[in-house]
Amino acid sequence: MAALIPGKSYHGFKLLHTEKVADIHSEAFQFEHERSGARLLFLKNDDDNKVFSISFRTPPEDNTGVFHILEHSVLCGSDKYPIKEPFVELLKGSLNTFLNAFTFSDKTMYPVASKNDKDFLNLIDVYMDAVLHPNIYKHKEILQQEGWHYELDKKEDPLHYKGVVYNEMKGALSSPESLLMRLNQSSLYPDTPYGYESGGDPDFIPDLTYEHFIDSHRNYYSPTNSYLYLYGNIDIEKKLRLLDQNYLSAYDRIDVQSNIAEQTAERSPKEVSETYPILPDEKEADKTYLSLNFSVGRATDPEVHLAFDILNYLLLDSPAAPLKKALLDAGIGHDVFGIFDGSVQQPYFSINVKNANETQKDAFRQTVKETLARLVTHGLDKKLIEAAINVKEFQLREADYGSMPKGLIYSITAMDSWLYDGDPLTHLRFEATLTKIKQALTTDYFEQLIQNYLLDNPQHTLVIVKPSKTKAAEEDQALEKKLATYKKGLSEEALDQIVAETRQLKERQESDDRPEDLRKIPMLQLSDIDQKSEELPLEKVELDGVPVLYHDLPTNKIIYLSLYFNASSIAPELLPYLGLLQELLGRIDTDQYSYESLANEVNIQTGDIHFENNLMADKDDDTSYETRFTVRAKILEDKLPEALRLISEILYHSQFSDNKRLADVIKETKSRLEMVFNQSGQSVALRRLSAYYSKAAAYKEKLNGLSFYQFICALNDGQKAKEIQNNLEKIVSQLFNKRKLIIGLTGDQSLMQSMRAAFSNLQLESNTAGEQPPATTIQLLKQHNEGLMTSSKVQYAAKGGNFRALGFAYTGDILVLKQILTLDYLWNKVRVMGGAYGSGISVASSGNFVFWSYRDPNLSETLHVYDQAADFARNYQADDFTITKYIIGTISNLDGPLTPSGKGELADDRYFSHVAQSDVQRIRDEVLATRAENIRNLAPLLEKVTGQNLFCVLGNESKIKKNEKLFDSCVRVFS
Repeated sequence: MAALIPGKSYHGFKLLHTEKVADIHSEAFQFEHERSGARLLFLKNDDDNKVFSISFRTPPEDNTGVFHILEHSVLCGSDKYPIKEPFVELLKGSLNTFLNAFTFSDKTMYPVASKNDKDFLNLIDVYMDAVLHPNIYKHKEILQQEGWHYELDKKEDPLHYKGVVYNEMKGALSSPESLLMRLNQSSLYPDTPYGYESGGDPDFIPDLTYEHFIDSHRNYYSPTNSYLYLYGNIDIEKKLRLLDQNYLSAYDRIDVQSNIAEQTAERSPKEVSETYPILPDEKEADKTYLSLNFSVGRATDPEVHLAFDILNYLLLDSPAAPLKKALLDAGIGHDVFGIFDGSVQQPYFSINVKNANETQKDAFRQTVKETLARLVTHGLDKKLIEAAINVKEFQLREADYGSMPKGLIYSITAMDSWLYDGDPLTHLRFEATLTKIKQALTTDYFEQLIQNYLLDNPQHTLVIVKPSKTKAAEEDQALEKKLATYKKGLSEEALDQIVAETRQLKERQESDDRPEDLRKIPMLQLSDIDQKSEELPLEKVELDGVPVLYHDLPTNKIIYLSLYFNASSIAPELLPYLGLLQELLGRIDTDQYSYESLANEVNIQTGDIHFENNLMADKDDDTSYETRFTVRAKILEDKLPEALRLISEILYHSQFSDNKRLADVIKETKSRLEMVFNQSGQSVALRRLSAYYSKAAAYKEKLNGLSFYQFICALNDGQKAKEIQNNLEKIVSQLFNKRKLIIGLTGDQSLMQSMRAAFSNLQLESNTAGEQPPATTIQLLKQHNEGLMTSSKVQYAAKGGNFRALGFAYTGDILVLKQILTLDYLWNKVRVMGGAYGSGISVASSGNFVFWSYRDPNLSETLHVYDQAADFARNYQADDFTITKYIIGTISNLDGPLTPSGKGELADDRYFSHVAQSDVQRIRDEVLATRAENIRNLAPLLEKVTGQNLFCVLGNESKIKKNEKLFDSCVRVFS
């Protein structure tokens, strides 16, 4: 493109500033739309994964969650796209690499990403129309569906609240971790918007009126209050023209009162206490959360922002973290973790202890104060400082955010200063800030930070979140009484009105969009899609007799290394110890290092070393699978020899005799599993269910499912130290054998040569213990439908089976069926009409097929929806336009962007699962050839899978007990 000149206008946008930002390999252009006042940041670079977002400053004024509900609602139809769910239609038929929206504490963001420029323009157009011209002004039912409404089918029925966000937040805030995070922020800033729950508190969501809902959009969703962002290798003038001509040129500047007040220390309470529900027969001891929170500077200060991110790791998250160690040594809690939130106007730092007791609050406060004072007086370990800085620097330079496009992460990072009238590049220019912070290697930089912002800081709070056996019942009874009292006070006419509104909402939800309106959503053609699947590079070579799966890819001088040790000789009864080994390695002493000094060396010499248990089922047979204990590492070329020596030290010289350290890691593992159960219950239910019929899943369940959690709980009594040590040593002696190893390596040819030169530093051992034959095969869990009971206010319901065992093959049209069922049938039945936050399907080529729901208010109703899926498929009708949409969406799922390391790991997975490129291409060809008839032909598969009636539900104890006739067993998850 021609050079853009500051001071000139381009399609209504005045260019204010340009700057090279070498730190993120981009050139930045900052614009302002002259008529509307919209701000725009463009980061120009060579990345073909293009990102757009429009964001608004939306500080809440109450706990109704109005901005969270608006985030959902504006995506439910607009002037230009008047269908009920444009967002879902884009999910069905776009090549997007990201498509979602976020509600933060003070802003709402609407980001999209795509590698296809035509698709990218389509996404921008739909999102801009959605946020500026939503159908919420025309259809009150959108608020009722996405936010809340009274549900009353007949006048004599009990009155209920229902709504997607209402149920989402019931689930979120029944998690003690979520409640803690909310209170940490609100306790520090009670007189600001951060004193409110931006997501919405279920106790207050029903206070939201339609008038307030509409006024909030009218007042805040103005271009004057917007922040536009573009990223990647794009024609910027074309995008500016689209934004100006189609949208912004119609708007004048207005006065938007969205500034955020600051909190003074004098107004912050010093202690806040709240309860969370546990089951009546759970013990209350060791279940309290304690948190000390400190307000630290301003979001627009890049140095404090980055320094506290590093200090958080240094003090609390590293295995060598001294404050974490001090708290655990003092017996305060079983798990310690830090949080630094720099995404609010006044960032804050939290020291959190889990599995403690309220009586320890004074000891907690005193231990933190004394430990920090000692660190200031005697100084932090310089090796620890070097390690912590290196971890952050590696992350910043690598810019690998997994499934999240890095352009999206940069947009969120820009908002950390931009939203507060600062420079959007403040936190993207990290090199100069890092240089300042590296002074800590020779000065008392971090010690002064601790003194000024923690020890001498008057703006701090103590938060206590403690268990209550009666809270769940009390809240349920209070809600039931509130609704009953409200209903009793209604006139017959008012009751008729609620019944009528309930019926009208369901009629709208069940109605079909007009075909001509559906066709208004822009869509690609099949001709826009690459007919060929990408072939991932894989060359089989050797290093000193060890097979290597080599992936020749550019990685910017980083070697991505995977050591896959065959674990097939590990006996089934020892599998939980294999899961424990994954948690212990790198976090316990070795012959040469204490666990603290080991952590420092790992962080100085590498970007990361971590351990996984991987299971790769054969593509055609779920009973045949590869089990591999895997060591993964990210290593810069010049540090390769030392990194390999460290890996060898960990594998062959780890010591399992320190009973206290073993106990600490076991307690933390238990705590982190509980967090997963509270926040991702669908994965727990899905994994448990799959273990009924899948040997591969039964193996995984032993390693990281409910069975593993129960195993960890049994170890937590501290009476099995010698047994633990013996079993771990037995596994290690069998596992880390050179003859059982296959290596995965990703990097360019020069990195491969460096690996050859340094390989002897790995010091692999061969031993006779490791030559043991494969163990007996894993046994399936007993097929008994389980209700896994917790104090959660929502359910996670899974139902499924293995279709290969029922005589069906894995074909591409099954993936299209998954797309159709997820975004049409389940979306409408479970989410829109049922009120669940989410629902979907998990499909594996080995035959496992599972329906699941997420934060679901229902139970039996959702299982019934799964059972009716076969009828939906049997009667499925779709024209070419509709089926093409689902094909494109399915291809988008197949072609998700991968980093070089991700490509290497996927290629390894395919190798172990015996997936050839021809298999990948066959599935793609079958997806592209799918027609409505293929979907109808899959009805028998669905019928047989659901007909086995295998299901597992994790959720509310009361709800499960009310449906106990459905279950063979009802189990309390937590003791």
